[in-house]
Amino acid sequence: MGNNNSSDNMASFEPCRTKMEKEGIAPSAISAFESTFKSLVSGNTGIIPESTISPVPELVHTDSISTAPNSALLAETVVLKLNGGLGTGMGLDKAKSLLEVKNGDTFLDLTAKQVMCMREEFGENVKFMLMNSFSTSDDTLEFFQTKYPSLAAEEGLEMLQNKVPKLDATTYAPATCESDSSNEWCPPGHGDLYAALIGSGRLDGLLASGYKYMFVSNSDNLGATLDLKILTHFATIDASFMMECCERTENDKKGGHLAIRD
Repeated sequence: MGNNNSSDNMASFEPCRTKMEKEGIAPSAISAFESTFKSLVSGNTGIIPESTISPVPELVHTDSISTAPNSALLAETVVLKLNGGLGTGMGLDKAKSLLEVKNGDTFLDLTAKQVMCMREEFGENVKFMLMNSFSTSDDTLEFFQTKYPSLAAEEGLEMLQNKVPKLDATTYAPATCESDSSNEWCPPGHGDLYAALIGSGRLDGLLASGYKYMFVSNSDNLGATLDLKILTHFATIDASFMMECCERTENDKKGGHLAIRD
């Protein structure tokens, strides 16, 4: 998408709205995309000036958590893996999580084994979900049906993230591709989690089934596993959101950092 700094002739979102409504996309997703669209056409770069942020003074270290782990919380907890990305940067034309990691196991193999191991260890049927995109759904479901049919048969394994129209870099109108209309769409990224939970009705369904907590991580992040001690701490302090962070090493040059918006 291009960057148009002119505010005199703001592009209209209505063609995007019409296209998304015709595709049956949930109002929550349309509203989220409209906000992003308006930010784009206004010339907002998304850059946060350093003058508007402050360093995070301190974080709770897991070693300081003294609360006794409560395995009963697992019955109220969902493990959700964000699995919408293709491995095109690594020469793949399928879900990145289907890349082999070790000894023939893919990211999804290891994730499935982690979930089954946790269920066996604690005697609780921890609910497992995937947020796939329209690009990864077929490959992923076929994988589970072939290798882990018991997981594949569980109700609500997949939640599809939404899709948003690609835009013309000059006019910001929805792009068209006469040879393949599927090329006119793209997944909005993992930030779509909240809109997808609401728009799909899955949030209401999980709450009605008694679920209160959700552990979320990327499907290619095998180090991110549900930690019962952290879950218990999270439930005890009744927080609405918690992010687990790791200390950087010399190899961690990419990405942002924690900050407080002033």
